[in-house]
Amino acid sequence: MTDAAAQTPPLGFCHIRLELAREPLNPGGDPEVGYDILAPLTAERRLDAAVWREAPEKCRVRRFSHGATLTFGRLRHAGPDRWFLDFEPGVEDDVHGFRLSDETFETGEYVSLAAGDQTHTYVVARAEPV
Repeated sequence: MTDAAAQTPPLGFCHIRLELAREPLNPGGDPEVGYDILAPLTAERRLDAAVWREAPEKCRVRRFSHGATLTFGRLRHAGPDRWFLDFEPGVEDDVHGFRLSDETFETGEYVSLAAGDQTHTYVVARAEPV
């Protein structure tokens, strides 16, 4: 397999962009803060565990803020209904979604993510096939 082929995501993968939604400390939201996720979606626009199992290394995440990449990580699947964003070894920096397996990744939908003791809501700004 060539390097280019190893980096090409399989069919069914989408680029999902989550941007910070309105919240008490950010009444206007902030499109400059969020996550870019490369993940497989089903026809119903939900995370696809079957495709994830075929290529978990291709499920990547980038956390960004105001033009800077803060860190890179992976989308992980840990059971029938558990998905999380994994940035470093260990669990201290993992980001968990509230019922992430039930979320529909359509533009305009909202997703809640918890990092440590802070939960933020993000709007799906984009979910396009790659």
